[in-house]
Amino acid sequence: MSATTNISVRVDADLKRDAEALFGELGLTMSEAITLLLRAAVNQDGIPRAEPNAVTKAALAEYEEMTKNPGSYKRYHSVDELFDEVLRDV
Repeated sequence: MSATTNISVRVDADLKRDAEALFGELGLTMSEAITLLLRAAVNQDGIPRAEPNAVTKAALAEYEEMTKNPGSYKRYHSVDELFDEVLRDV
């Protein structure tokens, strides 16, 4: 690993506190979290963005299809009505 260097950044005190708490819950230091961001930016040649995974993409495609053909999908008026049908034969 190459030598490290320091970066000095000025941020809002509340943002710093909230970020440190979040990263701490994730088991990361602020330095580790910033390093992850910088590595992702370099690897993606830009600001990293969250891309939907396969399950999310499938759900979005299904929703798009439902909005195009709303009459071809069963609708429920309540969660209870849905569960009554789903659990009927259980």
